[in-house]
Amino acid sequence: MKVKLMTALCFLLINSGMLNAQVKDQKMGELIDQQFKFADQQYKVLAKNLPADVMPKTYNATTDKVVTSNTAWWCSGFFPGSLFYIYEYTQDAEILAEAKRRLTILEKEKNNKGTHDLGFMMYCSFGNAYRLLHDPAYKDIIEASAASLSTRYHPAAKVIQSWNSSDRWVGPVIIDNMMNLELLSWVSDHDGDKKYKEIAVNHANSTIKNHYRPDYSAYHVLDYNMETGEVLKKVNWQGYADESAWSRGQAWGLYGFTMMYRFTKDKQYLDQAIHIANFMLNDPNMPADMIPYWDYDAPEIPNTYRDASAGAIMASALLELAQYSNKAESKKYLDASEKAIRTLASDTYRSKLGENGGFLLKHGVGFLGQNSEVDVPLTYGDYYFLEALHRYKEWYL
Repeated sequence: MKVKLMTALCFLLINSGMLNAQVKDQKMGELIDQQFKFADQQYKVLAKNLPADVMPKTYNATTDKVVTSNTAWWCSGFFPGSLFYIYEYTQDAEILAEAKRRLTILEKEKNNKGTHDLGFMMYCSFGNAYRLLHDPAYKDIIEASAASLSTRYHPAAKVIQSWNSSDRWVGPVIIDNMMNLELLSWVSDHDGDKKYKEIAVNHANSTIKNHYRPDYSAYHVLDYNMETGEVLKKVNWQGYADESAWSRGQAWGLYGFTMMYRFTKDKQYLDQAIHIANFMLNDPNMPADMIPYWDYDAPEIPNTYRDASAGAIMASALLELAQYSNKAESKKYLDASEKAIRTLASDTYRSKLGENGGFLLKHGVGFLGQNSEVDVPLTYGDYYFLEALHRYKEWYL
């Protein structure tokens, strides 16, 4: 682990000055065009490295193999979702065909009541498919997925349970769960059951009430008594320590509350998102290139890992938050997002064609505490990088 860390840090330090020469002054339209054209070719490499019945998670450089999962894994929707973003830009029929093939193996998860992650799995995939192709069968699948997700809601506690109960947890709810509220809200707003949006609102309100510290950093996991709503404990399962700020968790919350404002226009969600954004951008440990360390409070900073996935999620969320903010805040969020996008597009973070198993980004961190997916590509990092490119093009060019 120490050797791997030193190698990664040396690479980042050597290349940190390359951003200026590569992408600092490039017009964003040209940069976005280059990134999507690259993604079109690189994801064909990834598809060829991928068996037909599984989805990609990451890449193991030691074995030169793509690490895969079955469709029940929480990341299963990101590969087809990324393909649809690429297809939307390039109109490449081969990319579209691959996306449809992956939807075919994913569809059965619409009935999966054992996970809270159906938003990631089914909205990032079938949601993008329906947005682009308008196939009513896709909408039916999205609606069925929302029905399955709603079964994990506990009315007394007003939250959607994340993981199942175990010896460690009574009723765990993780900050990541904010992301899955988009599925519920979208279905309610598109002729579906109105109770789904009510569930999303109640969960978001409980998250504001219980998940956040006074400085607007978030815990990763809250353990609830689901019969009373009592919070039994607050911990950082994937962060450095229980009172630290795990970077991807902060990005999930930023994205989630910005998205909830889009669906409700409830100002408390916009205010919450602004507070979270300001916490992240003003943190003294936020690097100038806008790619966070894996935890804002990791004691080894600056001699520790960055998390490209947290940077990509943050970049995409800030682009939307800038749409709803006043002029000064909007410029701040747009500038920070653009800096993150440019950094991710540089050679420091973006793969070369044919390398990295076919993934786009390098230097993601999954779960450092368990030495799981450390300094590797992550399928959700790619997805939110592509979404950020798409949003920038749609909203700011």
